[in-house]
Amino acid sequence: MYSATSAALGLLCSCKPEAGGKRAGRKAVVLSEPTDVSIERVNDAGFDGFESGMVTLQQAEKIRKKADASKLRVHSVMRGWAKFNSNDKDEVDKSIEVTIDALKLAHACGADTILLVPGRIGGMSMPQPWEFRVKFDRQSGRLIAVTENDNDKYVDYIAAHNHAYDAFSKAVKRLIPQAEKTRVIIAIENVWNNLFVDPHYAAHFIDSFRSPWVRAYFDIANHVKYSPPQDWISVLGKRIVKCHVKDFRLNSDGRGGKFVNLRDGSVDWPVVMKTLDNVGYKGWMTIEGSKKLSLAERSKRLDLILAGK
Repeated sequence: MYSATSAALGLLCSCKPEAGGKRAGRKAVVLSEPTDVSIERVNDAGFDGFESGMVTLQQAEKIRKKADASKLRVHSVMRGWAKFNSNDKDEVDKSIEVTIDALKLAHACGADTILLVPGRIGGMSMPQPWEFRVKFDRQSGRLIAVTENDNDKYVDYIAAHNHAYDAFSKAVKRLIPQAEKTRVIIAIENVWNNLFVDPHYAAHFIDSFRSPWVRAYFDIANHVKYSPPQDWISVLGKRIVKCHVKDFRLNSDGRGGKFVNLRDGSVDWPVVMKTLDNVGYKGWMTIEGSKKLSLAERSKRLDLILAGK
């Protein structure tokens, strides 16, 4: 379903590997507040486009004109964190309104996705990343267990997760008509929000909407502390519509760690790129973070990754 729909909508890049194995993939970087100067710098560094933060519609028109003049593409808008699982109805409604604004903004920018984090949970006892063994009901999507043993101590976490699942489902369903109207995909990203820590569970959530307008925005480094990103990519497959590119270095014991500059961490980039090839991903690769490096250096490191190095 996903591959056929994506092809019809023209959502995936038709890039093919160049001679010598180097990919011709679309390189991008995040610009939270794009300006004429920052757009020129992105162009000079050899990128093909960028992902914009939330701006006004008036700003969006100027940004698109400048990007077009530089032969760059605004391929996505970072809506970011929402509060769909809030117990405050007004807060939920406000999050819905902001997300609708993001869809309109993306349309104005010429982007085909928004990045959405539906919400987060925390403040209760939960397993360590390496302890998770998720089981869920495939009919309701609700969690049944999160570890092999001692799930009683995680009842609050399971309850909060199930509330979030139901709230997210309701909110995203409200947004699908606007996504279809603007022809902008709602790309859901998992960002250390203690939700959907298993790739099969994340895939189930995306599939539950039965809509080509709801897909996955996969951040390659966000899941390293749970399991290798190539495992996630293999499971998510055609659900992935965009990728964030950053790195994470595990501690010496393989548990915990920290985000680091691109290609300085634990991500096995040749394996990741081969896995993306295997699932047919040919879309945008957008660097997030690594701001201690110059744009030129980030561009160079992304070239190496795209070349399978």
